[in-house]
Amino acid sequence: MDRSKQVDPNGLEASLIQIINSHHSSSLKLRESTEKAKKDGIRSARRVSELLVDSVNREVQEAFVMQKRIEMEIRALTASILQFGKQTDQWLAASHSINTAIKEIGDFENWMKTMEFDCKSINAAICNIHQE
Repeated sequence: MDRSKQVDPNGLEASLIQIINSHHSSSLKLRESTEKAKKDGIRSARRVSELLVDSVNREVQEAFVMQKRIEMEIRALTASILQFGKQTDQWLAASHSINTAIKEIGDFENWMKTMEFDCKSINAAICNIHQE
């Protein structure tokens, strides 16, 4: 029992203080490593987010470029359609003119045949009158 009275309270207290200091030190190190891991995680998440946004933006940009190309092609095709429409109208007018000219030639040919027949009839009548 005497021995228990001889236990130095400073020794026990020093041990407890050492344990507390050690715990506090390891707790600080753990907190620092946790904070560092958190910052690394946030940095990595930010980088992944930037890469995803860049990827989506690139695809959106490609879609935008394709849309502009399609719009240009539509304008070019519209212009071609209008030009072909005008050309078709010109061809229709030309074919109508040709048809009219052919009809007139046919009418003129009929008129000439009628005139020829009338002239022959008059000639025959004059010849009959002259022979009598």
